[in-house]
Amino acid sequence: MNDRTRHAVPSADRQRFYDRITPHSLAPLWERLHTLVTRSPITPIQPAIWHYDHDVRPCLMEAGSLITAKEAERRVLILENPGMPGHTCITHSLFAGLQLILPGEVAPAHRHAQSALRFIIEGHGAYTAVEGERTLMEPGDFVLTPSWTWHDHGNQTNQPMVWLDGLDIPIVRLLDATFSQPADAESQGVSRPSGDSYARYGANMLPVDFKPGKASPVFKYPYDRTRAALATLAHNGDPDRAHGYKLRYVNPATGGSPMPTIGACMQWLPGNFTTIPYRCTDGTVYSAVEGEGETVVGETMLHWKPRDIFVMPSWCWHQHRAQTDAVLFNFFRSPRSGSTRALARGA
Repeated sequence: MNDRTRHAVPSADRQRFYDRITPHSLAPLWERLHTLVTRSPITPIQPAIWHYDHDVRPCLMEAGSLITAKEAERRVLILENPGMPGHTCITHSLFAGLQLILPGEVAPAHRHAQSALRFIIEGHGAYTAVEGERTLMEPGDFVLTPSWTWHDHGNQTNQPMVWLDGLDIPIVRLLDATFSQPADAESQGVSRPSGDSYARYGANMLPVDFKPGKASPVFKYPYDRTRAALATLAHNGDPDRAHGYKLRYVNPATGGSPMPTIGACMQWLPGNFTTIPYRCTDGTVYSAVEGEGETVVGETMLHWKPRDIFVMPSWCWHQHRAQTDAVLFNFFRSPRSGSTRALARGA
C-alpha cells in the first residue's frame, strides 16, 4: 500500500468495519501506521528561549514572596515547551524548571524515582546534600541527584540561590514507575565531609573495592575545573566545526553518562565563531553561562546571553553563532537510549 492510499479517506465498508470493532477496544493499525513509524523523526516540541534577567527572574522573586520553600516542597517555575502546553515538559523526555531558595530557607529532604540534575544559575554558597554529603554551590556547577537518593537544599547565605532543574520525569511517567518518599527530618544528617565524593572518585582513581553503580559516584562537577579543561582544549588546537570545543560529562567509573537517562555537555564557542549546520535526535536544553550569541533553528533565531535558557527540538538543523567567547551548558536524554546525529551535507 503506498502513502497516497494509506492517507485516503476510508471507504464506507471499511468505516463501518472500524465502527463495529471500536467497542471491542480494537483499531486498524494500517490507518495509523504512518503516524507511528515515520520516515524521519517528528516532534511537537518547538524551539523556545527563556530570557532570565528580564523575564524569568522577576517571576521567580515574586513566587518567593507568595510561597515558602517548605510549603512548596520545591519552589520551581516550570519551563514548559510552547508546543506541549499542560504536559509539564520541555522536551518529550525531559522536565526543566528553575528553583529558588531564599536566605534562611530549606527545601525539605526527600527522594524519588526520577533522576535529577542541578545547574547553578545565580547565587554563591547555598548547599545541596545528597546521601549525607553536603556541597556548596557556585554558578556553573553541575550537581547530580541520582534516582532514589536522599537530598535536600538549604541557603545559609544572605542572597537568593537559583538553579536549573533537569529531570527525567516524562520517561519515568511513561513507564508508570513514579515513586517518592519524604524524609522524617527536614534536613538529612551529614555523614561525609564536603568534597568526599570528588576525592574518592574524581581524580582518575577509584577505591580499590569500588563496584560501579548506574549513576556517577561524583555528584558535583565544579565549573572552575570544567572551564579550565575547555581553555586547555582551546589552547591546544582548532575548534570542531560543528561544536567548537565541547566536552561530555561522564561517570568516571564507567565512561558513560552521569545518570542512565540524562547526558550533559559543556562547550566553548570562540568569539565570531559559527558552527556548521548540525542536527541530532536528542531534544536538548541549553543554558548560556558566558558570552553572547545566537542560535538559528530552521527559520527561528534565538538570541542568548548569560543565564538565558533555550531548547532545541529533535532532528532540527541548527547553528550556533558566538558574538563573543561563549560557554554553553546543555543536557539531553542519555545517548544510551539511542540517538542519531548528522552534519550538513558536504561538511
